[in-house]
Amino acid sequence: MQMQILSLSPRNSLPLSSSISAFSGCNSRKIVSGSLAFPHSDINSFPISHGIKLASPMMTSNCVLPNQAQIADLGVEDSDLDKFAAVSNKIADAAGEVIRKYFRKSFDILDKEDLSPVTIADQAAEESMVKIIQENFPSHAIYGEEKGWRCQEETAEYVWVLDPIDGTKSFITGKPVFGTLIALLYKGKPILGVIDQPVLRERWIGLSGRRTTLNGQEISTRNCSSLSKAYMYTTSPHLFEGDAEIAFARVRSKVKVPLYGCDCYAYALLASGFVDLVIESGLKPYDFLSLVPVIEGAGGTITDWKGQHFNWKASAGSPATSFNVVAAGDKQVHQQALDALQWH
Repeated sequence: MQMQILSLSPRNSLPLSSSISAFSGCNSRKIVSGSLAFPHSDINSFPISHGIKLASPMMTSNCVLPNQAQIADLGVEDSDLDKFAAVSNKIADAAGEVIRKYFRKSFDILDKEDLSPVTIADQAAEESMVKIIQENFPSHAIYGEEKGWRCQEETAEYVWVLDPIDGTKSFITGKPVFGTLIALLYKGKPILGVIDQPVLRERWIGLSGRRTTLNGQEISTRNCSSLSKAYMYTTSPHLFEGDAEIAFARVRSKVKVPLYGCDCYAYALLASGFVDLVIESGLKPYDFLSLVPVIEGAGGTITDWKGQHFNWKASAGSPATSFNVVAAGDKQVHQQALDALQWH
């Protein structure tokens, strides 16, 4: 069936003045780098040097960077982070070129064993990402949603975890809130994370010990002291089952506004200070590991429902087990959400 194709030419700018703020409930937010203007004539125009710059000490209270000492302790040099960030931009560029070719076009949709949909765009985008990683870091392992573990060795210190299209259901229905997710693990810890929305041409980059950026501009989560004032996202209330559904309902009844349907884009909005809380159940490692540096580098907190931080030892035999995830821009709301979940 022939579908109508909409024009997807990039916007010239999406200005968001730093003087704009709202003061109702938790809506007050502070933009830390002047104006968030996103000029885009080409997807390759992302300023890599800006996207990986070190955090300034003169930032808002939500912008503590807890991983700076940890990354030094791990033995990863700043110069290595710079290289990884530069390659991650190339990876996201390559995936975006593939995805935009198929967005709002006619193509076959297949069902995986778990009945989740997959398309030629998912598969081709992952292959384009893998090619760039193998060219730049042949000793690194890769764990992709579509093809799993790719490495001659059983284990590796560095593992790239890829989800070419997080939110395939949104993608196949023409809704541009899906994203390409890229994580780099070092000894099981996510040290780099990218959320890329290739249609809107927005790219969030998180690096351990550094400030998260959106298209090269530093961003921050917003303050929100009470769950009763929080705007909360989850992909769908129908994805919770059993005890998880009951636990989620306890939180939903306490927030100011529950919202649905954004996949990974909800976490990006949280990092940018537009929402306060995201809660999801049954996520796979490729669904959330990239989110960790993005959220933490913007001043937020992301853990499982017991408050434990994520550390996934990927290997050739590692199953893609399910995790429950809670992310918040403010530590107080994160703790209140954990208390409401009562997940023991």
